[in-house]
Amino acid sequence: MSRPEHVAPPELFYGETEAKKYTGNSRIVAIQAEMTMRAVELLNLSDEGSYYLLDIGCGSGLSGEVLEEDGHIWVGMDIAPAMLEIAADKDVEGDLFLQDIGQGVGFRPGTFDGAISVSVLQWLCNADKTENRPRYRLQRFFSTLFMSLQRGARAVFQFYPENDTQVEMIMGIAMKCGFTGGLVVDYPNSKKARKFYLCLFAGQAAAGQRQELPQGLDSEETASGVANTET
Repeated sequence: MSRPEHVAPPELFYGETEAKKYTGNSRIVAIQAEMTMRAVELLNLSDEGSYYLLDIGCGSGLSGEVLEEDGHIWVGMDIAPAMLEIAADKDVEGDLFLQDIGQGVGFRPGTFDGAISVSVLQWLCNADKTENRPRYRLQRFFSTLFMSLQRGARAVFQFYPENDTQVEMIMGIAMKCGFTGGLVVDYPNSKKARKFYLCLFAGQAAAGQRQELPQGLDSEETASGVANTET
């Protein structure tokens, strides 16, 4: 089966029919909710209070609904109009923006307390148009995202890398844009359950305090650092 990003650009792949199919699939909804909760966990937010979070590639609002249940305020951005229409029809609480993240994140410096993204990052690596240069788009995205985050905030990306070369390219560009952090792999020994999370730090939360890369989960749902990579 072809990877979705190899079939068509996201704004075309997730047209009206595919957007409705995706949002109406109970299995996809459950998986999306699980990955969103894990991404929020990796943000390492304090248990107290509500946070202002950016949902990158928010789609039809599935992740945003999880953020709402956790009591957070969120802003969502996506390139697919059909997905955003479904989110708007569901009357989600987050503000929605139609935006190609490869052109940058257009928010004021220090706007967000954190950012999450589910199943999106790999799309930036695909040159689906002659003008779409993956390295340039990743650099534009990560540099503007870094500026939009509070210092010490985290950005967590669940994604489906195509190969190790792609992971190295993504991580290398993110680090050049000011981020630290690395790759967290849950259930590394399970081909079916394995999940990749890029956990990035926008600086240190406080002077003298070094952020630690979270541990991945193993098959027994306990911490395992075997598959972690920190730069």
